[in-house]
Amino acid sequence: MVTVTFIEADGARFDVACAEGGSLMEAARAADIRGILADCGGNCACGTCRVFVDENWLGALAPIAELEAATLEMRDEPGPNERLSCQLPVTAAMDGMVVRLPKRQF
Repeated sequence: MVTVTFIEADGARFDVACAEGGSLMEAARAADIRGILADCGGNCACGTCRVFVDENWLGALAPIAELEAATLEMRDEPGPNERLSCQLPVTAAMDGMVVRLPKRQF
């Protein structure tokens, strides 16, 4: 298992055990992380599973795909470390990663 720390907008921290191969969104939903809505169920269609990956961990992630980038562009001000957790497969390289959640999802 890989441990990822989710920090909600109010500062609450949750260390979540994530199974390799599943998505970060699936792990967050299984752990009841309230800031991850995942309205589309992980189909990269809604953008309600946004996270901000700590800059030190960006290198552990696959590059952003065109569909994910287009979904994130719906935001007024997308950030360079903003990703959709449904598009982040959990890997061993993510063990210890920190992600922050926005105040609201879209």
